[in-house]
Amino acid sequence: MKTNSASMGKSLGFLFLLVLVIGGLYFSRDFLVPVTLAGLISMLFIPLADKLENKGCNRAVSSLTCIIILLLIFGLIASLLSWQASNLSQDISQIQQELVKIVNQIRQFISESFGLSVEEQKKLIEKQTSKSIGAAGSAGTILATIMSFLVTTILVLVYIFLLLFFRDHLKKFLLMLIPLEEKKETEKIINEGSKVAQQYLIGLGSMILILWILYGIGFSIVGVKSAIFFAILCGILEIIPFIGNLTGTTLTVFMVIAQGGNGKMILGVIIVYSVIQFVQTYILEPLIVGAEVNINPLFTILIIVAMEMIWGIPGMVLAIPMLGIFKIICDHVDSLKPYGFLIGQEKKAKKENKLVSKFKNHLNKK
Repeated sequence: MKTNSASMGKSLGFLFLLVLVIGGLYFSRDFLVPVTLAGLISMLFIPLADKLENKGCNRAVSSLTCIIILLLIFGLIASLLSWQASNLSQDISQIQQELVKIVNQIRQFISESFGLSVEEQKKLIEKQTSKSIGAAGSAGTILATIMSFLVTTILVLVYIFLLLFFRDHLKKFLLMLIPLEEKKETEKIINEGSKVAQQYLIGLGSMILILWILYGIGFSIVGVKSAIFFAILCGILEIIPFIGNLTGTTLTVFMVIAQGGNGKMILGVIIVYSVIQFVQTYILEPLIVGAEVNINPLFTILIIVAMEMIWGIPGMVLAIPMLGIFKIICDHVDSLKPYGFLIGQEKKAKKENKLVSKFKNHLNKK
């Protein structure tokens, strides 16, 4: 009885701790999201900052250089998107006409299938629209949202600079909290966690760049207008596993329909998506991203859904690297090893396919 009571107490204590952690993450999301995002990005720039400092730059200059490079990357992406969006806006009248036709067809179908007249449908839509505008459509709300985004962006940049500048200080602080006999293992965990984040983000960035090229070529062959815009959109959405690529392709199909595309063009977009997903899954991910974030698909989906509920869209973006770092900690702490095993994949499942092995052997020979 005592053993059962003790095990029950541990289970209840774990559940209580889990509730506290989830509650803390939810209620402090406005503070934690920028800090977490800045932490992951700063891990990405640590190797560059180290190289600059080894060449004689002081820490402030190296940290500021990393910020400038980050801004240049985002500025380039934004300029590409705006350039393509301006081309897309030239066809806006045609798109509006096609959308009106589609909406009318849908209304007619609803009227014939469910007996709901077009006038009744309009009234329902007007009610829902007025509610949405009343809840979140005022000019003050939109302005507040824009200001919040700008403040968050500035905060993230400041956090990145400070985390890069004080990285050694923060590492020493963490090691001071650990008993002497556990310092080596803790330092190993910190280094491996940082390495996992770096490799994952670099691999993801490289994969997105390749996907831009592949989607751009594929959509151009199919005949999609503003193919580069949709290629960039589909590539960027890849930062959200499973959900992002489906969303990007669905939007592309929708815009093809709105632009007056026929069934062959829609089928072409779906074929392009299927072929690129095959290349991504069986070549790009094993070759470029690799097994740095070795999470099984079940927990990949679970963590994405859970983090979306807690932190929204930023949570979906941050979910996988955060869970990967958590797995590294679990793999090095005896009491947490079962959890690391649970969210990871068994080593037997980590076999490279023959095509990837040939690619790697070819690269190694070079």
